Amino acid sequence: MTEHEARPTAERDRAQAATDDSPPGAAEQNNGAQVSQDVTSAAASDAPIPELVIISGMSGAGRSTAAKCLEDLGWFVVDNLPPALIPTMVELGARSQGNVARIAVVVDVRGRRFFDNLRESLADLDSRGVTRRIVFLESSEDALVRRFESVRRPHPLQGDGRIVDGIAAERELLRELRGDADLVIDTSSLNVHELRAKMDAQFAGEEEPELRATVMSFGFKYGLPVDADLVADMRFLPNPHWVPELRPFTGVNEEVASYVFNQPGAKEFLDRYAELLRLIAAGYRREGKRYVTIAIGCTGGKHRSVAMSEKLAARLAAEGVETVVVHRDMGRE
Repeated sequence: MTEHEARPTAERDRAQAATDDSPPGAAEQNNGAQVSQDVTSAAASDAPIPELVIISGMSGAGRSTAAKCLEDLGWFVVDNLPPALIPTMVELGARSQGNVARIAVVVDVRGRRFFDNLRESLADLDSRGVTRRIVFLESSEDALVRRFESVRRPHPLQGDGRIVDGIAAERELLRELRGDADLVIDTSSLNVHELRAKMDAQFAGEEEPELRATVMSFGFKYGLPVDADLVADMRFLPNPHWVPELRPFTGVNEEVASYVFNQPGAKEFLDRYAELLRLIAAGYRREGKRYVTIAIGCTGGKHRSVAMSEKLAARLAAEGVETVVVHRDMGRE
């Protein structure tokens, strides 16, 4: 046997050995199709297939806002994924043992030539029984032109032409996908908050959009928290720092907390501020805001602000707001 004839035989032997010695579902790296097929079968048999939403539409029509809304609702979001990889993404979700039950994928013309694979990927998903929905974001030409001009960025398809040329080309490319969409949202006259409200109405189910609060104590002498949405000042209360037996402790100490809340105005402030936050929280939910940071300050961030933050956080948690307490400056002195 010549060397030329022996080489293919040796390669076949190595491939057969790899198949015999490898665990089920394994193969040589260059045998990618076999690996994919085995993984798909395992995923389908071991775990439910994730729910899938494909977000597409005109550039400038609000795809990113729609994606962020789903992310806030607990979806696993992938932006600008080549359509050919969507089935692979669903496979990975199925292998997560239920940890990734809902996947949202943003697909658009930024993928250029990859976008042509979308029809094939959709057919593949249908053959696997994947529950999928297509959300298409539409907008008028006038609205899209204004938006591109306001950010001073070119349309991804305009090339050497005008913005309107890019919009026309994109609309033609997406025409068939728009016809297949399960939900079409015209954002021509919508602001960001109104678009989020429409997405919430479709995907939040019966539950009201969740609000997460961070209650942060801080010391004014160290500066205001830059990420605070709301700031309250506890320096209207007497300072436990001037009580020798309380000075070494912090606001999480029961004696310090009792001292603070026995002062005139402390309990009234807690009650009224909690009531005000209920009003604000309802407005935040309507406007699509999911996260709020409430900063409570005193001079050093050790006594009054800490005690009030603990009580306020407990009040919010009791009312169903997911709450985290952070004491930024406690222990800093």
